[in-house]
Amino acid sequence: MNFDFTESEIRFFDTLRQKIDRFCGGRDLETKDCETAGRQIREAMALLSEAGYLDLGLAHNRMESGGDLRLLGGMEILAAASPSLFLTIEMSVRLFGRIIARWGNGDLSEKYLLPLRKGKLLGAVALSEKTLNVDNDPLETIGTEHGNQVQVNGSKQYVVNGPVADWTAVVGRFHELPAIFLVKNKTKEVQKDARLQTLGYDGVQICHLRLDGCSIPLDQVIIPQDNENILETIRLWENQILSAACLGMMQSSFETAKNYANTHQSGGKPIVAYQEVAFKLAEMLTLYQTSQLLAYRAAWMSDVNPKEAAELTLCAKVFCTESAEKIAGQALQILAGQGYQLGNKAECAYRCAKYAQIAGTSTEIARVKIGDKALGYA
Repeated sequence: MNFDFTESEIRFFDTLRQKIDRFCGGRDLETKDCETAGRQIREAMALLSEAGYLDLGLAHNRMESGGDLRLLGGMEILAAASPSLFLTIEMSVRLFGRIIARWGNGDLSEKYLLPLRKGKLLGAVALSEKTLNVDNDPLETIGTEHGNQVQVNGSKQYVVNGPVADWTAVVGRFHELPAIFLVKNKTKEVQKDARLQTLGYDGVQICHLRLDGCSIPLDQVIIPQDNENILETIRLWENQILSAACLGMMQSSFETAKNYANTHQSGGKPIVAYQEVAFKLAEMLTLYQTSQLLAYRAAWMSDVNPKEAAELTLCAKVFCTESAEKIAGQALQILAGQGYQLGNKAECAYRCAKYAQIAGTSTEIARVKIGDKALGYA
C-alpha cells in the first residue's frame, strides 16, 4: 500500500505549514482568555481559508478536494502547531461542516457551507447528553412539529465551541427518526452553562447547554435519508479528528524532547549522549511513526473503501490516543524540571491526550467494537 503524496500535495503541505508557523509566531494559542482566543480563532480561519485548508473533506466528491488522506496530512500540521486551535476549527469545519455537506440540501449548503469555507462561520455539534458516550445512551432531545416551526427540547453536554459558535447542529429525534436541528447561537430558548474548566485544551471553549422549547423553522431540520446511522457516521468523523489531534501532539512532544536532548548538557555533554535518553527518544519515534502508519491507512481506506474504514479508524483511534499520552509523558521525563512547568508543548500534549481517549468512541468501547467485528458479532 502506497501512502505517498503527490508533488502538488507536498507543496500544499509546505505552504500550509509556512502559513501556520507565521501565524503562530508570538501568539499564545492555548490562552484561557476567551476574548483573545475568539479573536485568534477568527483570524486563523481566514488564513486557513486562503490556504484552501477549509475546503478539504467538504466536497460532495471527496476526491475532488484530495480525500481523507490529504485531509489527514493537513490536519496533522495544524494539530502540531496548536491543540486548541486545531480542535476548535476541526469540530466546526470537519464535524459541523460535514453534517451539512453530507445531509443538507442545496439551500443549506449555500447558507452554511460557503461562509464556513470562507472562514466566516464557526460551528458546533451538540451530540452527547448524559456523558461523553452516546453509544449506549439513547437520544432524548426531541423536536416537535408545530405548523412550519419545530420546537426542540433537551440537554446536551460537553459541546465544543458551544459558547462561541455562530450555529450549533443539535442531534436528536424528530418523528421518531434521528434528526439534526440547526440552531442559531443567540436563540433565546438556548441556555448555556458557564464555560467548563478542563484538564487540557485551555484555548477551547466547551459548555453544557439546554434547549427549552427552542423554536426553529422546519427547513432548519435535517433528516438523513435511507435509514443511515447518523450517530455512527458522526462518531467516525470525530474519531478521525481525535486521531489527527494525537498525531500532532506526538510530533510536537517528540520534537520538543529531541531539541532539548540535543542542546541541554549534563556532565559536560548533551543528554542525548546518555543511552537511557536516546532509548526514550527511539521508543517515542517508534510509537509516533507506527501511529502515523495506522492513521494514514485508515484515512486511505476511508477514500477507497468507506464500508471497511470504521473498524480501522477505531484501531487507529485507540493506538494514537494512547500513544500520545505515552510519548508526551516520556517527553516530560526528558525535559525534567522544564517539562514540569506550564507552557511547553509536551506538558500541553500530556494534558490534552486524555480527552482524546474518552471523547468520540472511548478507547474501552472502541476495543469492544473492534473485538466484536473480529469475532463476527458485528
